[in-house]
Amino acid sequence: MPPRPDGPAAPAPARPRVPRFTPAEHRVHRATATLMAVCVLTAGCLYLPFLAELVGRRALMVTVHEWSGILLPVPLLLGLGSRALRADLTRLNRYGPHDRQWLRAALRRRGGRPAGKFNAGQKLYAAWIAGAVLVMLGTGLLMWFTDLAPLVWRTGATFVHDWLALAVVLVIAGHIWKAFGDPESRRGLRTGSVDAQWARREHPLWDHENNTP
Repeated sequence: MPPRPDGPAAPAPARPRVPRFTPAEHRVHRATATLMAVCVLTAGCLYLPFLAELVGRRALMVTVHEWSGILLPVPLLLGLGSRALRADLTRLNRYGPHDRQWLRAALRRRGGRPAGKFNAGQKLYAAWIAGAVLVMLGTGLLMWFTDLAPLVWRTGATFVHDWLALAVVLVIAGHIWKAFGDPESRRGLRTGSVDAQWARREHPLWDHENNTP
């Protein structure tokens, strides 16, 4: 008869984790996401009749929408004091042959998608959303300050602002859907570190960079 253990079983060793984001980057992301959510929700209250009737107080919704839009770039601008954030912005703005390979593999739903710290999809999303925010900010200012431009400009700004807002909502919905499909990626943004095996599988070039002396 085998001997009984004297005490509880030893806990399984913790899986190794890799640092990915700093607290400053986490705060910038959370503040930006909060402001964007406020923009989207208040826009819904302004444009969707059932929400407008439910919430009421249209003047307040307009004010909150305007100021949340104006403040949207502020977290990123304040975060530029972080060296880690500036380094990641540089990574997001650099494209290489591996990014084209990643996109081809993603479009064909195949494996073998080489990626650095950010894959090509994340780079395209970051570039698109940054450009969209700037356009939304510019057109929003033309709509807010009616003396800035003639009527034809304001009419065009309203058209662009409204349709681009719909595109932004759809793209953000896709971003959230992808995030919910990758819990480890969300955990990395929340805690600052990711599982080493996940890093090796999803971002092999970044993993190689971290392990190169």
